[in-house]
Amino acid sequence: MSWQALRGIKVKRIIRTHRSQVGQIFEERFEITNPGKLPRVWIEVRDESPLPGAKGSRVFSWIKGSENRTYLVRTRLVERGVYQLGPTVLVAGDLFGLFPVNKKYPAKNSILVYPMMVNIDAFPNPAGWLPGGEAIQRRTHQITTNAAGVREYTPGDPMNRIHWLSTARRNRFIVKEFELDPLAEVWIFLDAYKYVQASLPYEIPQFEARDQWRPAVQVPLKPASLEYSVTIAASLARYFLRHNRAVGFVSASRSLKMLPSDRGLRQLGKILEALAILGGDGNLPIEGVVESQSKNIPRGSTVIIISPAAGKGIPLAIEELTLRGFKPIVIYIDGSSFGNTGIDRGVYTVLASLRIPYCSISNGDDLSARLSSCFNSSMPVK
Repeated sequence: MSWQALRGIKVKRIIRTHRSQVGQIFEERFEITNPGKLPRVWIEVRDESPLPGAKGSRVFSWIKGSENRTYLVRTRLVERGVYQLGPTVLVAGDLFGLFPVNKKYPAKNSILVYPMMVNIDAFPNPAGWLPGGEAIQRRTHQITTNAAGVREYTPGDPMNRIHWLSTARRNRFIVKEFELDPLAEVWIFLDAYKYVQASLPYEIPQFEARDQWRPAVQVPLKPASLEYSVTIAASLARYFLRHNRAVGFVSASRSLKMLPSDRGLRQLGKILEALAILGGDGNLPIEGVVESQSKNIPRGSTVIIISPAAGKGIPLAIEELTLRGFKPIVIYIDGSSFGNTGIDRGVYTVLASLRIPYCSISNGDDLSARLSSCFNSSMPVK
């Protein structure tokens, strides 16, 4: 009977990690179990996961009683985002498949896909700027050259922060506190305003069989202004964090996302997570984001604006930043190369007249080479 074909059948999806990155291979193991004594003539596994390029569907024949069938699925990750690993549908039936029955198993796991990053060899690296030559009065969990004082030990404090003289004097653990050192902070503003985004038709790239066994390959970027902006923001964040700079991030899609500046791999993870789920559906233009959030940034910081906005959006944002004592740099995403007609290219003239360092990025550009060489000269370049 068809209704008994799936009785007692179990399916399990096993993954090694919940986080990965565009270009890498995601491995998932499917396990089909027949705990009964009767064999099953055929069982079809349908993978209905929204993960692009997922190929977890299989058909099995003659599964004996108390038998397990397992198989490994390797998926090349091509788009950032959060994807549910499921639902999974099992289909079975009679010998001829005339009366199939199915059973759906909801998704229990998900994977977070970080955006692609490119290597940057050189980029304007701002010097420190401190009002009156005084240290920035802000506590940090990072170890810097500026010791601010001592406090009681709390569980989780690393041993290298223990101040042994104070510990010996007080007969209990005392740890050192630090302040941020006088290196200029770097803030990345990414424009997610929905009315300035543009994209071209896109098909999921196909890979050769041998590529499925390479740990990572270069995946072509989706021809969309937002995807280029996200990749640039992730790459710049990694570049400055590797140079021991404190990096903050601001963007406004459906909701405002502001990550306070910090250093280290943990900060990079926070920025990548925010970029992985960022959508181009914001209701606040870049000048509005800058005006509302620049008051929360220390003076002297370098602000990098990544935007495809034409017209007066970027000039207004730059004016706001310079009046507040910031050093703006603009990464301009050329929307015309992504199919956005009616672009006012006068933004280049405005940026050059203001002597603001800027770099123009078009669809198909080699981002690694472009970002590494764009600012080699002292004059703004296009």
